[in-house]
Formats: sequence, structure tokens, C-alpha cells
Amino acid sequence: MELIVKQEHLSKALNIIGKVANTKTSISLLGTILLRTNGNQLLIAANNLELAVSQNISAKIKLTGSIAIPSKLITEFIASLPKGDVLLKVENNHLYIESSNYKSKINGESAEEFPDLPTIEEETNRISFSTDEFKNIVSQTVFTCSNDTARPVLTGVYWHDYEEYLYLASTDGYRLSERKVKKIEKPLSAIIPSSALQEVLRSVSESVDEIETIFDDHKVEFKVGDIIIVSRLIDGKFVDYRRLIPSSTETVVEIKKNDFMRIVKIASLFARDSGGSVTIEVNEDESKISIHSIASEFGENTSEASVTVTGGGKITLNSRYITECLNNINGDDIIFGFSGRLAPTVFKPLKDKNYIHIIMPLKS
Repeated sequence: MELIVKQEHLSKALNIIGKVANTKTSISLLGTILLRTNGNQLLIAANNLELAVSQNISAKIKLTGSIAIPSKLITEFIASLPKGDVLLKVENNHLYIESSNYKSKINGESAEEFPDLPTIEEETNRISFSTDEFKNIVSQTVFTCSNDTARPVLTGVYWHDYEEYLYLASTDGYRLSERKVKKIEKPLSAIIPSSALQEVLRSVSESVDEIETIFDDHKVEFKVGDIIIVSRLIDGKFVDYRRLIPSSTETVVEIKKNDFMRIVKIASLFARDSGGSVTIEVNEDESKISIHSIASEFGENTSEASVTVTGGGKITLNSRYITECLNNINGDDIIFGFSGRLAPTVFKPLKDKNYIHIIMPLKS
């Protein structure tokens, strides 16, 4: 293989694709990046058997061929080169690199043993999104996925149809996010690993206007400009989460999001000793909310804000969960409600009925 590519194009592709290579595995090829000529382009790919990412970049091909190169070394080395033409040449599983005043040789492996890049076999569904729409719906759900591999179905976002609409949902057992998206024509039930969705978000550039998702029974493919990301789906049945969503709450609070974020942030400073525990109290007669937190070593804090409230009462929640929820709610005003100290607390944007977030209370 012998070719010339632009340093800036190669470095950008390696930076995205290199994150997928698994450098902690005993299978050395899973920690490599595949370089292979593809017509008048260079294919760059990584595959950790759970997730595969590939991209074609333009190149001046002199000789066809391929090689698998250690991911971290090639990514960092190319990033350190000056902009301009880079010559890549393969001989006997060695990659020779020339650029300006730099010449290097990197030991590689035969690309023949590199794991096949997965493809969609029998397509079951195809859904297109504008880039902004995709980033919004994924960001609003992926942050509540669990990290507990003992319950793998909770480590992904559940994409499914309900009453002819696409919904995304996720839960870690302590909180839950649901986003109603849009009408879809075909039924869908798929749990996409959070790592795959985060990789898609990382791969989006300003030049990408649309993201296409293609499903088969076991995989999902994302087309992000000229980048293709293919992930396995998580096997199993997602929890019946809708039974956890209250149809109504006894206490309903309407508050400015910025006001809420400010008093939660202040209260959280005194909640570090208690695992982030803060107690929220709302008073209908005084139209106010107060958040109380205690740090046994440093003292305690009560922060207040004006609200519109129906009902009243107290609820104890994790302050980090509240902050992450508020960061993912669009708009200036929110509504939250609860029905007693042990009931789920429901958060919604005031002007958007398509998003709901639930936080389970802490015992106090």
C-alpha cells in the first residue's frame, strides 16, 4: 500500500475512530486501527466487537493494500505532524510515514486477521433525524442509563414504538427519562448501548445536517456524514417503566429553571457528607420553595425561591440527580410534582409535553 493523504483529514478521522479501539484487551487486533485502500479513498476503521466505526477519506492512491496499526500510537503521532501531505507506505507489516521533515516506521499487523466490519443484514426499520433533533433526544435520555453490567438492559436507551410514535427511555433504577419523538411507520423495539449513542454524539461535526439510523434484529447502524457506526443491540426485555410514571401528583410546583438550579447548587455544597441528599419543602400559602441541606462538619443551609404551587409537603432527593435533570430540560420554566415523601418526583418542561423525568426519593 502506498498513498498520500492530508494530515488534517487523517488526524480528524483517527481521533474519532481511535476511541473505539480496545487497548485493554488481550486480543491485540482489537486495539488496532485498520487502514485499507478503498477505490480512490482510504478506509479507516476500528472494531471492538461491540461497536465498529469506519470512515473513508480522500487520498491519492499509488498502490492498494492494508494494514492494522496500534491505535494510540498512530493517533497521537499523526496529530503531532504539521498540516499538509502525509505519505503512507506499507511493506512487510510495517507502516512507513513521511511528512515534511519527519520519517517514521510503525510496526503493524496483517489486516487479514482484522475482525470483519459488521453490516445491517435484513433491515427492519430506518429513521432519519436532523442533527439537532438527534442530539437533543439522545442527550435527554442517555445520561440516566445505568453503569451496572449485572443488569445489561439498563445500560442502554430503549427505542420503541408506542401508539404509533417513537419513544426513547432509560433508567438506572433511581431515575427515569422518557422522550416522545415523532410518528414512525414500522414497529420498533431495540435497546441501544449508551456507549454507542455517546460515540455518535462525539462523531457529529458542524457539517452534518442529518443522522440516519438503520436497524436489523441484532444491530443498529448510524450514518453520520461519511462516518458509519455499527453497534450490537442489547439482548433482553426492557423494564415496564410506564407503570412507574404517576398520572398525576398531589403537589405541583412551577418554577423558573435558573432559580431552581441556583438554589440546588447552593444546597449541594452542604450535602456532600450526606451523599448529595437535600430536602425540598414547598408551601402553597407562601408560594415558595425551600431546599435544606446539612454538612455535619461545616454547618447547614436553607435556600429559597418564589414559585407557583398547588399543594405542599416535603421530599428528599439527590442534588446531583436534580442538577442533571435540569441541565437536560429545555426551556426557561419547569413543573415538578410529588405525592408524599416516598413517591416518585416528576419533572417536566412547562411548554413541552414530550419529555418527562422521574427521580426516586431518598429516605430521610
